[in-house]
Amino acid sequence: MRPDVRTAEKYLLTIEEAAAYFNIGEKRLVNLLETPDGTNLMIHIGGRKRLVNRKKMEKYLDEISCL
Repeated sequence: MRPDVRTAEKYLLTIEEAAAYFNIGEKRLVNLLETPDGTNLMIHIGGRKRLVNRKKMEKYLDEISCL
């Protein structure tokens, strides 16, 4: 059985978790991750799964003024 880990303690977040955590819509988040700036904010697992690096995303959002 996998232990429950709070979203704020996770290193990598799914698109759904990241959208809820950062209060950004899923479509907006996916569009951001597909830009050149967003490619270093996520990790691809296989050909289909994308996970958002929570710490890098927090830093990125702290540095920008408009999304």
